[in-house]
Amino acid sequence: MQVRKLTLAALFAALTAVFSQIAIPTPWQVPVNLATMAVFLSGAVLGARWGAASQLTFLALGLCGAPVFSGFKGGMAVLAGPTGGYLVGYVLAALAVGLLAKRLSGRAVLPFAMACGLVLCYALGTAWFMVSTQSGLIRSLTLCVLPFLPGDALKIAAASLLAPRLTGLLAQEHTA
Repeated sequence: MQVRKLTLAALFAALTAVFSQIAIPTPWQVPVNLATMAVFLSGAVLGARWGAASQLTFLALGLCGAPVFSGFKGGMAVLAGPTGGYLVGYVLAALAVGLLAKRLSGRAVLPFAMACGLVLCYALGTAWFMVSTQSGLIRSLTLCVLPFLPGDALKIAAASLLAPRLTGLLAQEHTA
């Protein structure tokens, strides 16, 4: 069972790396990509512990210089730069999604859990952005949060629909 969980965590780290490259160029310092969708899925499918582990693996790969961050970047400079807080926030987001999805019930649990995870990611990332760029809160929110909310809503909707299906497929595969 442990090997299976480790393997799935590694696969979700890889999924985050791939989704990080599916990006739309913007004039802002924070790229629009699908990485947070992979983060949401990791927490929803793997649970808090293994979802967070998958995102720690993703960060470790990037920290070692593997080109897993958006734009095929890697290394300490990316994590220490203006967007580093959002990357670290992936761990908190996956953890929150996993915890909330397990503890709550109802139809809107996954979208709610993913929205809460996104808020944590945004909070850490925006604070980090403010410190690293010496920007105020309004400027940082205008650059790093507001333009991304519509896309994030779409990613939450897609991940909320995909997560139960992935969980079901993995459960079937495990029993087969």
